[in-house]
Amino acid sequence: MAEVVVKDLVKRFGTETLAVDNVSFTVGEGEFVTLLGPSGCGKTTTLRCIAGLETPDEGDILIADEVFTSSHNGVCLPPEKRRLGMVFQSYAIWPHMSVSENVAYGIQAQGASRAEVNEKVANALELVGLSGLGERNATKLSGGQQQRVSLARALAYNPRVLLFDEPLSNLDAKLRERMRVELANLIKELKLTAIYVTHDQAEAMVMSDRIIVMKDGRIQQEGDPHSTYNEPSNSFVADFIGVTNILEGKAGERENGKGLWVEVPSLESKILCAKGIERDIPAGSDLLVTVRPEYIELGEDGSSDENVLRGQVSDAVYLGQSWDCLVQSGNFELRVHVRGDADIRAGQSVTMNISPSRCVVLSD
Repeated sequence: MAEVVVKDLVKRFGTETLAVDNVSFTVGEGEFVTLLGPSGCGKTTTLRCIAGLETPDEGDILIADEVFTSSHNGVCLPPEKRRLGMVFQSYAIWPHMSVSENVAYGIQAQGASRAEVNEKVANALELVGLSGLGERNATKLSGGQQQRVSLARALAYNPRVLLFDEPLSNLDAKLRERMRVELANLIKELKLTAIYVTHDQAEAMVMSDRIIVMKDGRIQQEGDPHSTYNEPSNSFVADFIGVTNILEGKAGERENGKGLWVEVPSLESKILCAKGIERDIPAGSDLLVTVRPEYIELGEDGSSDENVLRGQVSDAVYLGQSWDCLVQSGNFELRVHVRGDADIRAGQSVTMNISPSRCVVLSD
């Protein structure tokens, strides 16, 4: 295990493209951290800088207190001297080699003895559930098995840190769901430090101890999955992770111990918000509020006048475990998720209750 420290990382491609813009973060020993964001946000470039596959223009990268990259001191260790394991999206399987030969490749490059190579290969294949397949041609395996070969190769190398570049994106949906749980459990069992890159929000939520959300080369938010989902810092994070409603409003009065009242013209109402209000928000200032569809409850009027809205269901799509509804309230269509056994239909008049603790004022 090893701690990874990234300081003020900058990477440009040519004169026009700033791929990574002053990024800093730390990954603790044994921590599983995911860099999450859309294509072009800088997450893969950041990972490749850590791996030594790209040379940053500015910044420092330290692993286990050893300087791997430093723009100030002109240090940039080549990949083979970093002892990092990397699992790629494309598997990077050698087609002319067997499973065992693929797994052994990195160990042999270290100059290990034949006995040591055989032992490490056998152990790595057992860890990923491929014992007995060592002599098979690696490219004759299924996609999931090939990805396991790629993971075994990285593990056999005894890396300080494991790096993953969208390793499950080529698998079908069912296999991807199973593999992400197995992979996360294996990394935790081995107590390895891991940095994982993906654009898949569900993957990040399931696998990570901490998520770093990126956009346009910069970090937008950093935190555990629960806080990232339930307390997004801005509209990009709120909209990128899951489904949400984003409302435009104006700040009103604070109610001691309860939250901030926000006038929302499109709803023709005001709502009380208890999250995202720690900073100074002058009365009358424009702001955005987010509310997740699953936190809007349909039913009888609440016990108070706080966040009780009325509307009409304009559309209801049955998804089995839930209904995905659009509810017209004032001049806004709210997205609402309702349990699948609910009696809901288009045209129905409904009352909506929203807990103030589920209403988050965004920083933008």
